[in-house]
Amino acid sequence: MTHNLVCPQTASRVSSVLNRDTRQFGKKHLFDQREETCWTSDQLQFQGGFCSRRGRLHGAQGSEPLAGIADFYPEDGNSLQTFPVPPAEVDRLRLTLEDASDLFGRVVVYHLRVLGEKLA
Repeated sequence: MTHNLVCPQTASRVSSVLNRDTRQFGKKHLFDQREETCWTSDQLQFQGGFCSRRGRLHGAQGSEPLAGIADFYPEDGNSLQTFPVPPAEVDRLRLTLEDASDLFGRVVVYHLRVLGEKLA
């Protein structure tokens, strides 16, 4: 059965936060599943529709080095998108968003869920 693998104990990092205002734009908003919140990178404030043209997912277990799991190509739009990835047993993930469609490299993420199966 597929579960949301991100929980309050999940450690996460982001490259930056708009005006260092973590209360309003911080990384906690990536995973809160609320329509009215989002994480925003440290640039001028802007609306949705700013995306990357390519994403990369890397993962590893324990102290192993991160290895590529999947590349994906988001659409520049406001609809919810899902990116299936091949099965991988990992306890660490790195999501890299590249080639932003915005001239200044800004990206807005309203929802981020990591779904999978928890191993016993």
